Amino acid sequence: MHQAKTPPPQAIHWAILLTAREGKVAEFEDCLVRFVQQSFADPGVTGVHLIRPAEGADSREFLLHRSFASREHSRRFYESEMFLRYQQEMEPLLEKDAVIRPLHGLEAFFRSGSTPPPRWKMAIVTWLAVFPAVAILSRLIAPMLQGWHPVAITAVVVSVVVVLLTWIVMPLLTRMLRFWLHKKPQEVYLKVPEH
Repeated sequence: MHQAKTPPPQAIHWAILLTAREGKVAEFEDCLVRFVQQSFADPGVTGVHLIRPAEGADSREFLLHRSFASREHSRRFYESEMFLRYQQEMEPLLEKDAVIRPLHGLEAFFRSGSTPPPRWKMAIVTWLAVFPAVAILSRLIAPMLQGWHPVAITAVVVSVVVVLLTWIVMPLLTRMLRFWLHKKPQEVYLKVPEH
């Protein structure tokens, strides 16, 4: 009897915006950095990147990009004692609740545990994936669909392109070009992401 393979869990990436209470920025940052370092002990955490306000800026906003091996790892992390202690410690230092949104689609392809590459680099890699896929697949698939309405043909070609880009082409291209991409360093949730 043939048993169906279980697909590997999909990694999940969160963008977390935190605003320090006025007069508490240094204390807030110390607490946040400590928590980021502690969080690497969690086996499901695959990356964390902290983006601080620019030196001399009037901003008190910090951005965290946090990655997990799977949605289940993320859920366990946000239900952990470590995270609950962090929330209690941070509450008096936060101006408002954390705003959390998932990174997905093209954003997630370029996520690698470091600063995201410049948008122009992401645009070039996306073009390198989309143009050949559309050019080749439209020539291969369209003749098989003769007699179909042009909109239906386009829908089929685009569907195949999206599947190829999502599971094969973009992961492959971003892996192959990671050194160039990272040469230099809307869903929204409050406090904890929903799983």
